[in-house]
Amino acid sequence: MRSPDEQTAQWLAALGGSGSAREQAVERLHELLLRVARAELGRRAGRHSITGPELDDLAYQSADDALLAITTKLGEFRGESRFTTWAYKFVVLEVSSKLGRHFWQRPAVTLGTADWERLPDRFGVSPADHAERQDLIAAVRRAVEQELTERQRQVFVAIVVDGIPLDALVARLGASRNSLYKMMFDARRKLRAALAANGYLTASAEEAAPDHIMRGER
Repeated sequence: MRSPDEQTAQWLAALGGSGSAREQAVERLHELLLRVARAELGRRAGRHSITGPELDDLAYQSADDALLAITTKLGEFRGESRFTTWAYKFVVLEVSSKLGRHFWQRPAVTLGTADWERLPDRFGVSPADHAERQDLIAAVRRAVEQELTERQRQVFVAIVVDGIPLDALVARLGASRNSLYKMMFDARRKLRAALAANGYLTASAEEAAPDHIMRGER
């Protein structure tokens, strides 16, 4: 463990001590964690529908649980970053976990057909003719069924078609965000290749099409 910066040393000394000094440090840390939790929930506002007192309660829960985890694992801090940087990771993780569980408690209603019909636009292909559009939708569904592995298909349909937030899927599957990002990237690459091979997506459209489908954004 390298020598900590002055601020980090003060945090460690106060939190590792006892009496009123520790109590004050714990209170200050909770205030910092609460601000971070609220900011993180605000940053993700477009990906959840929680508002009002329920949103503030979620921020408090995240800060409370992060504080408990930090004080419990204080001895594991290795000084590879500032103490506050290390601590903030705990509260961001708590926000992600709680948003994920919240979604499964109140799942959104899925409009499967309508969502599938929006997929061509998200691949950068927007045929004006209704018959052509229906043919393209069928091609996308075939590609999903035939080109993707079972796991890729499960993740792709959950995020892109059903609109399940990534954090919720992480909580449900017990997978990491990075593994789901990689799975979506591979699925998107396979689908684009299949559409291009069958004449539904030109090389230029494939290069120019937005990549938000990989991230599951709407």
